Amino acid sequence: MMNFCENCREIVEFSVREETITKVIKGKEITYKAKVAFCNECGEEIFVGEIRDQNLKLLDIAYREHEQLIQISEIESILEKYNIGKRPLSMLLNWGEGTLTRYLDGDVPTKQYSEKLRLLLEDSGYMFNILEENKDKITERAYKLCKEAIEKIETEMLSGDGKIDSVVKYFIINCVEITPLALQKLLYFAQGFYKAFNYEYLFENDCEAWVHGPVYRNVYNKYKNRGYNPIEDNIYEYDDFELTEAEKEILDSIIVNFGCYSGKILEKMTHVESPWRITRRGLGDYESSNRIIEKDLISKYFSEIKSKYNMLNFSDIKDYSSDLFIKLYN
Repeated sequence: MMNFCENCREIVEFSVREETITKVIKGKEITYKAKVAFCNECGEEIFVGEIRDQNLKLLDIAYREHEQLIQISEIESILEKYNIGKRPLSMLLNWGEGTLTRYLDGDVPTKQYSEKLRLLLEDSGYMFNILEENKDKITERAYKLCKEAIEKIETEMLSGDGKIDSVVKYFIINCVEITPLALQKLLYFAQGFYKAFNYEYLFENDCEAWVHGPVYRNVYNKYKNRGYNPIEDNIYEYDDFELTEAEKEILDSIIVNFGCYSGKILEKMTHVESPWRITRRGLGDYESSNRIIEKDLISKYFSEIKSKYNMLNFSDIKDYSSDLFIKLYN
């Protein structure tokens, strides 16, 4: 690699090293890994335009990470995910029609705009609501392409849930009534206690630490239109789930010992447990988050509960659920 060295006053070969550099941006110290070019003849640092451009991009990424702002690559992913252009999406969001173009060219969005874009990236249901509410602001073709992309996403999410889908169906069939909120919490308790007793996870899906407790996003997307109403699916269609007798036994215990409580009570129960609280450290009470509750946290907590209550079989879960209720309401 060759470039001009001001010290040697000639074109020289140079080498590139990675260094940790700290810059102050808007009063914030931002540390990042930058590339620095050095002359092979005199050892002095030299200016290389391409490396400067790379470092500016790395600094921008580091600043956005520090401020928890959406990255340019993530904005590009939104456009690709929903098969929509920059201008139509700006119009759907009631922003200036050139807003997304500016963001893709390097302008940094405000925290509020960044959070809205991140919601679009993470939640196709939110994108669907935005699309339907503002479809008159874009062309019919743009609306059609975006809606088709959302429908494809939803179909793929609901067709690949595996074991958790069987657990969901089992709960819906066997609970007297179950709301989407309660369903989320029963899934969480089933995962925790199954791991504690059987030393393996009931399903592979991760849950997130939302404001209202642990949430399995794909399940949420499937039933979110039910609101706070009980899920009333046609149970006769549920004949394709595969669960072992041991799995059914613990699910029955979860239904008996936790299914007797409302979704709001179950929400409060998960709020006093450490996995949700640890995952949401530093967040406000009503601050949205997609942080994953690590499975190791869930495993450790429920294993400790099993030991603390000297649980020998699934029916012993009753002591824990009763104590949780008393702790909350006495």
